[in-house]
Amino acid sequence: MKKCVIIMNPESGKVKNLDSKKDFYDILRKHGYDAEIKYTKKKKDAIEIVKDLKDDTDLVISAGGDGTLNEVVTGNIERKKKLTLANLPMGTTNDVANMYGYTRNHMKNLELLLLGVKKKIDVCYIDETPFVYVACLGDYIDMAYNTPRPLKKKYGKLAYVLYALKRIGKKINMYDLKYKIDDTTYTGKYSFIFITNSSRVAGVDDIYYDVKLDDNMFEIAFANPKTKAEVLKLLVQVTTRDVKDVPGITYYQTNNLEIEFLNSPKTSWCIDGEEYKSNNKKFKFRVDKSTKMLMPKENVEKLFK
Repeated sequence: MKKCVIIMNPESGKVKNLDSKKDFYDILRKHGYDAEIKYTKKKKDAIEIVKDLKDDTDLVISAGGDGTLNEVVTGNIERKKKLTLANLPMGTTNDVANMYGYTRNHMKNLELLLLGVKKKIDVCYIDETPFVYVACLGDYIDMAYNTPRPLKKKYGKLAYVLYALKRIGKKINMYDLKYKIDDTTYTGKYSFIFITNSSRVAGVDDIYYDVKLDDNMFEIAFANPKTKAEVLKLLVQVTTRDVKDVPGITYYQTNNLEIEFLNSPKTSWCIDGEEYKSNNKKFKFRVDKSTKMLMPKENVEKLFK
């Protein structure tokens, strides 16, 4: 039997709806895996769990939200011997999982991943911290990590909207930037920054129509709305067309980005739905290609070269 470890976040939005653990064991055994479940107890637990796993572990399943997946990937990158990973979505938004082609049924999702294919994926970095699909900064971005967990469990994705509405009266902060892409330096004034390796962010599908997860590239969107009305207009446009074609957004694709804030950011970066605190004014972004993911066959042809 092959060895599988399921790293489960008991605080994730859908864990309360799980069937008994026996069902997990039965499905995994059917596919040739002897499995155990390890529960996280606090933030960054999953990183240490993955780092401490034995080298003979055949599969590590992240059972939680996008933040849990980030920790599992981070722990694996820090290992000398990399393990094969998989994502079993049980969070609130599950952007990565939806992009991969998962459903809302966690038992069906387990079958989908075990019948899936192994692919190497690009993992991005902000300085020395990995992120799987998004690093973003701007007003209201903090709703991803500051929305109270009880609210998320009660209302699901609607909780983020309710939290944001309480804060919508604030003015939009603008940032003077100097940024370097490959060997070219640019300047600009922007209110939102998105560095992504995903076709879906914040529950919005197909923000880019041609994202590839193994092209050694990430996508950059600098946006400059100055008022609440402009933010709302931008959001509507993003849901109806490719981000690259939305007025007010400056788009690039690269694997080498440096950003310098001429005025200190008033908010933290959000990476994969979690807060990334830093007092720095300069940030570097790059790509790592050492992560192997077992994923459903559903969208593989669309997402990979």
